[in-house]
Amino acid sequence: MFITIDEKDRRPIYLQVVDEIKTLIARGELREGTQLPPVRQVAANLGVNLNTIATAYRELQEEGLISIKHGAGAVVTRSRANTINSDDELRRPLRGALTQFVLAGLSSKEILEIVAEELKQLVKGAN
Repeated sequence: MFITIDEKDRRPIYLQVVDEIKTLIARGELREGTQLPPVRQVAANLGVNLNTIATAYRELQEEGLISIKHGAGAVVTRSRANTINSDDELRRPLRGALTQFVLAGLSSKEILEIVAEELKQLVKGAN
C-alpha cells in the first residue's frame, strides 16, 4: 500500500490518509478482503504519530470501508462507503472543489478537462 502525505496540504494528516486509502479502494488497488498494514508500520513509514493512523483507520471503519479487529488488524470490507445517504451528500464535496477551481480563475473547459483526467485515472485502476 503506497500512501503519501503532502505537508503543504491544509487538511489534517489523518484525513489525507483516509482519502489516500479511499482512492486505493476506488481504483481497485485495495480489494475487499485485503489486509491493511498495521497502524505502527504505516505510522513509521510516513513518519507520523501512530494515533494519527489509528484515527484514520477508525474513520474508514465508521464509513464501512474497513473492519478493525483488535489483534488481527484492519481489512477492507467493501468497495463502497455505506454512510452516504443521498445524492446531495455525494455532490457537496464536488461542489466545493468546483468552487475552488472557479475561484482560481479556471474556465469551464479547463475544469472539465481536469475532472475528466482525474476520473480517468481513478477509474483506470478499478477496471
